[in-house]
Amino acid sequence: MQYTAAYEAPIGRLLLAGDEAGLTGLWMEGGKYFGDTLAAGHIKKEIPVLKETKRWLALYFSGREPEFMPLLHLTGSPFRMTVWEILQQIPYGKTMTYGEISLLAAEKMGKSRMSAQAVGNAVGHNPVSILIPCHRVIGADGSLTGYAGGVDKKAALLTLEGVDMSALYIPVKGTAL
Repeated sequence: MQYTAAYEAPIGRLLLAGDEAGLTGLWMEGGKYFGDTLAAGHIKKEIPVLKETKRWLALYFSGREPEFMPLLHLTGSPFRMTVWEILQQIPYGKTMTYGEISLLAAEKMGKSRMSAQAVGNAVGHNPVSILIPCHRVIGADGSLTGYAGGVDKKAALLTLEGVDMSALYIPVKGTAL
């Protein structure tokens, strides 16, 4: 059974989902893949993993790096699981490019190459945003592209973590890079 709870964050309302094994989802309301892995028969109930996630989020949004991680219960293809594992290793306040992640994923999966676009797809379908820090992934040119919750929220999260935003930029739609 999957259970849900809401969390009012400075960047907007978040929906948390979990089961007896751990946190299964965390989405930003209005985000591109909002609730895409949410079970149809979920129940609104604050189970222990959701309470722990709210405690983690409160610390995070206060500007501190939480020293614990709620138990996660992720499901996905081996490729997506590999990418999500790499995302969890990006340090607080740091960024990594899609290309860098593709190199690490290829190495972990015993392949000579990995498509940065495939990595982008896996990053975009991360079911537990913020805790699995997909907001720390940037374009090779320093652009803040590809965030399902919205580029403005990505910028806010990076700013909260103290990332030097002067080296990054938000591309304007319809302009050549």
